[in-house]
Amino acid sequence: MPFTLTNLARKTLEFSFEGKRFIPDDKIKKEFNVKKACFVTLTKNGNLRGCVGSIFAKQELWKDVQQNALHSAFDDSRFFPLKKEELKEIKIEVSVLSDMKRLEHKNENDLLKKLAHNMGILLKKGFYEATFLPQVWEQIPDKTEFLEQLSLKAGLNKDAWKTAEILFYTVRAEEE
Repeated sequence: MPFTLTNLARKTLEFSFEGKRFIPDDKIKKEFNVKKACFVTLTKNGNLRGCVGSIFAKQELWKDVQQNALHSAFDDSRFFPLKKEELKEIKIEVSVLSDMKRLEHKNENDLLKKLAHNMGILLKKGFYEATFLPQVWEQIPDKTEFLEQLSLKAGLNKDAWKTAEILFYTVRAEEE
């Protein structure tokens, strides 16, 4: 059975609870050597328990998965740090992001027409930005509400999406 990105994330967390660092072998490093951005999402009983990632590729994918797994478990400010006894109940999903592309649009209606439920969206306005992975469409299928919630997540008013820069990406998600 091949070693997967979710295996890498889980091993990283298991080792961290033992006070150790999981060091992947050369085969894993070679397989996931491409520079890619990813998000690691942790859920427990179907509820979000941590989600941290990178928007832009800065390092090899295997390193990004390890870093984001640790940050999802211990540094997501929305949750208390993960406890060792919780790990067996945690489901891990790794979402590998494609490169970002600007979503060109003429106006609000044009933007709404061009949005698709397989897109992750990055909203940028001034120093503010926020993203929703494509999986968020499952919870917020309405395009206007999706963009309003993303604007609020960025710390802006709900209508900020109307004048913000919009970028999109797709993900290849792997879950255990």
